[in-house]
Amino acid sequence: MKKETNYLKIYNKMKKDIVEGVYAFGQKLPSKRQLAFDTETSVITIEHAYSILQEEGYIEARQRSGYYVIYQDKDWFLDTEEYEDNILTQKQTSSQNTISFSVLSKTMRKVLSEYQEAILVKSPNLGCEELKVAIARYLKRNRGMDVEPGQIVIGSGSEYLYSLIVQMLGTNRIYALENPCYDKIQKVYTSNGAHIELLKMGKEGIQSKELARTRATVLHVTPYNSFPSGISASVSKRKEYVYFAQKKNGYVIEDDYDSEFSRSSKKADTMFSLEPNQRIIYVNSFSKTIAPSIRVGYMILPKEKKDSLLKRISFYSCTVPTFEQIVIAQLLNNGDFERHINRLRRKSSK
Repeated sequence: MKKETNYLKIYNKMKKDIVEGVYAFGQKLPSKRQLAFDTETSVITIEHAYSILQEEGYIEARQRSGYYVIYQDKDWFLDTEEYEDNILTQKQTSSQNTISFSVLSKTMRKVLSEYQEAILVKSPNLGCEELKVAIARYLKRNRGMDVEPGQIVIGSGSEYLYSLIVQMLGTNRIYALENPCYDKIQKVYTSNGAHIELLKMGKEGIQSKELARTRATVLHVTPYNSFPSGISASVSKRKEYVYFAQKKNGYVIEDDYDSEFSRSSKKADTMFSLEPNQRIIYVNSFSKTIAPSIRVGYMILPKEKKDSLLKRISFYSCTVPTFEQIVIAQLLNNGDFERHINRLRRKSSK
């Protein structure tokens, strides 16, 4: 009998038992090893069946505990407040956008098995080559950005990268920010000695008259779904930002946070793809797309300015452990990251 037949057979049997109440709401399921022994199949077969049940909302995996039934009939109610409080607490501690725990844990186990002691080796200062190559390929597939791994810098989240940007570009400049903007952006810049100017937002982004009057030579913008205004810059406005950098002989920091969750089937071109050589520094992170605890971000430096900018920060050690970098590289390479993003986009469009 083929392995596919086995996991589908077990999936259908477990689904039937859950729906019919053989396994009640909140009940722990047999461990993968126990069920594999009982059904005379492999642990991988059981893992595959449980993964489908989890994706369809019949069960959930809990860290270091096992799999539990979360399916309940519409006419059935939980009869113990203690268990209900436990469920609510667990749901409140995880983001709605968090990647499936089973997918993440499976990837972590694979990395531990394949890389072994290699994960104990110190990361190169600018980040592991495996992750930088994976990011470059992902951006090529999804954002039309043609970048080389050597242009990528890995760091522990966007906030850390903002501080590196100030050290690369210097404090003898004025940094312009959106008004309103995420207050942490302003705090990080000012704490690193940067001079700040706030520019008023219009319906499509920063007002043109604000861009014309400012003495700033660095412009930090969040083109998609800027917080807290929710404004997304139009294509014309993005091109205006690029023109601003060219005219000022300056830079635009393109903070692409939240862009993966755009409902549009064709994402707007990044400013980096419009001007990849001299003026745009692209910043993004995995904290929202994978999990808040994954404090991993990356920035892409313009091709022709890369070497001169890196001279000012390349002595810093990478702040992200090798293990986490390789795990994210695996998620990008095997398609799990994109499947996760696509599921969330489909869910948000309903």
